[in-house]
Amino acid sequence: MRRIVRALAVAAALAAGAAQAQTAEISFYYPVAVGGPITKIIDGLAADFQKENPGIKVTPIYAGTYQETIVKALTAHKSGSPPVTSVLLSTDMFTLIDEDAVIAVSDLANSAEDQAWLKGFYPAFMYNSQTGGKVWGVPFQRSTIVLYWNKEAFKEAGLDPNRPPATWAEMVEYAQKLTKRDAAGNVTQWGVQVPSSGFPYWLFQGFTTQNGVELMNPAGTETYFDKPEVVEALQFWVDLSRKHRVMAPGVIEWGTTPRDFFERKTAMMWTTTGNLTNVRNNAKFDFGVAMLPANKRRGSPTGGGNFYIFKKSTPEQQQAALKFIRWITAPQRAAQWGIDTGYVAVTPAAWETPVMKKHVEGFPAAAVARDQLQYAVAELSTHENQRVTKALNDGLQAALTGAKAPADALRDAQREAERILRPFRR
Repeated sequence: MRRIVRALAVAAALAAGAAQAQTAEISFYYPVAVGGPITKIIDGLAADFQKENPGIKVTPIYAGTYQETIVKALTAHKSGSPPVTSVLLSTDMFTLIDEDAVIAVSDLANSAEDQAWLKGFYPAFMYNSQTGGKVWGVPFQRSTIVLYWNKEAFKEAGLDPNRPPATWAEMVEYAQKLTKRDAAGNVTQWGVQVPSSGFPYWLFQGFTTQNGVELMNPAGTETYFDKPEVVEALQFWVDLSRKHRVMAPGVIEWGTTPRDFFERKTAMMWTTTGNLTNVRNNAKFDFGVAMLPANKRRGSPTGGGNFYIFKKSTPEQQQAALKFIRWITAPQRAAQWGIDTGYVAVTPAAWETPVMKKHVEGFPAAAVARDQLQYAVAELSTHENQRVTKALNDGLQAALTGAKAPADALRDAQREAERILRPFRR
């Protein structure tokens, strides 16, 4: 009898040891360079999750820019050792599906509780997260474009510092009053700045959405770059510098636009709500944040990154990744992530948490991007998305630098996009 008891005890100990040894390991690609405040937040979240879930080890791997991260993730996928999960652009969805790199999250989220969780995100963020009746990406660090303005500059120009421009016409009118020139005629402060490097197509979608037109179909197989409303939108963007002379000519750098705002080189700027914390910490003047001005309608594309789960990971790793993604997008953590970074908290439930309500009460600008979601559209996303986007970006920059007329630039971009997408329309 004692031998049996001892044998059972040994077996139990071995089973416990084996279970402990079978820790699910999740490699997690995150799109940022090593170091800085964001990596500290991600490291802290990974550590907190592991404390609550000792059977799962999360290893964040900082992979550079979004573009560098998807290249690394797909290279690893092709070599047979992809990450278990990664935050990649929501617009990478079709590319990841075409590469057979990811599994539909909705195929893993089988329980009623899982399904309810997937239905809890803002609909605008799901436009770039699902196709073919399945959810492929989970919204995490998402954004829209918003207008920032310098209230002190408004006062100096005789404008109401608490009333941003609500229409294209008003933005031109305000920008004309805000543009300053010295005695020699050199501009010392531009009225408005809309960056055109880095993500020109995304900023352009602000103009096209406001002009009542979208750039692609939901299936990602067609683009509409040469529609008259799209051409009108690009002509307006070009006219800000050429005709109205309220914005610097040529290509305006994405990365330096916030600094130009801080240094009072521009009185208004369009950029991501993801810059909100940066502006709050670095602007030495009172500033405002508003929805983008309307023309035929209000609107902005959504932007930012989703979580994806890679197909070549084990079923255990996939379920562990799903658990981690559910945990990190829970209302309290989604709210804190939004507060810490400036990204839009991705669920209505996150905005109902006490911490977020207190934040918005003290900093109402934080809610602007959320309120703009009702007017938001999907970010440009197609099959062969990087090639299609490059065709449009090249056309936009050709028009903004004066190398091509807007109509010619967009006609050429549309021809290239049609050539690239032809195999997907069969």
